[in-house]
Amino acid sequence: MTVESPYAALLAEIPTRELVVDVLGSSTHYWEYGAPDAATTVVVVHGYRGEHHGLEPVIAQLRGIRIISPDLPGFGESTPLIGYRHDIAGYSQWLREFVARVGVTGTAIILGHSFGSIVVSAAVAGGLSTPKLILVNPIAAPALEGPNGFMSRVTLAYYRAGRALPERLGKSLLSNWLVVRFMSVFLAQSPDRDLRRWIHSQHHDYFSRYSDRDTVVEGFEASISNDVSMFAAKIDVATLLIGADRDPITSVGAQSTLATLFPNAQLHILQGVGHLVHYEKPREAAALIVDFIGDGSLA
Repeated sequence: MTVESPYAALLAEIPTRELVVDVLGSSTHYWEYGAPDAATTVVVVHGYRGEHHGLEPVIAQLRGIRIISPDLPGFGESTPLIGYRHDIAGYSQWLREFVARVGVTGTAIILGHSFGSIVVSAAVAGGLSTPKLILVNPIAAPALEGPNGFMSRVTLAYYRAGRALPERLGKSLLSNWLVVRFMSVFLAQSPDRDLRRWIHSQHHDYFSRYSDRDTVVEGFEASISNDVSMFAAKIDVATLLIGADRDPITSVGAQSTLATLFPNAQLHILQGVGHLVHYEKPREAAALIVDFIGDGSLA
């Protein structure tokens, strides 16, 4: 059962429209929040197996800024890429093309959350022009190394099994209710029971909105084979890193090390939250964003 968002009233105050553009063969659906003529535009890229709804709690807190939020190809409403793998190279090229198609190359600030932090970092390191970069819950270190290496390998085996099984069985495994709930419980840190209930509802509503098994497995393989540290040294624009002290995917130590790899980065660690800053601490994240870009305000 869908649970109403605690941020719904704030989001309803913002003018929103859905648009679609063809990028690398993907019918890419995207949502524009705020006035089209706002002085500042931010393009936001969601995390793995998410879609544009995931970053709406942060968007709901912002005023006076234009936000462009696409569904990654193969997720949500967007169709898969044609002729490209759904890996970091494919997604970063798609992002460069998408930003060009919507006419904001060199002017839009780019923001990525989780898997999106890898995509946008690769794109900027690869030549995407942006005045500033924002990474929320950045993937700071290799997933196959460190304390979570074993769990990453187990999860990889799960995804590959889902792709290898007959289609009906594989689809059932990859979208299994218990697996989605386990993931949601693992990531949620808030002690607020109502908020946790809504977070679980969000994951059940949107976590399985992918186009096909190949796309979702390619995406997961990309998510554990790459991290932001691989691209940081090549990014010379001002960068804001918004981390979390309880992030089970990236430790505070790894986030601190990552900040030193950028030529020009600042790191803010939010307290009492894990990998779901966008759900559990959206106002705190929005305040950091407004301060960093020097425009807009909080609702």
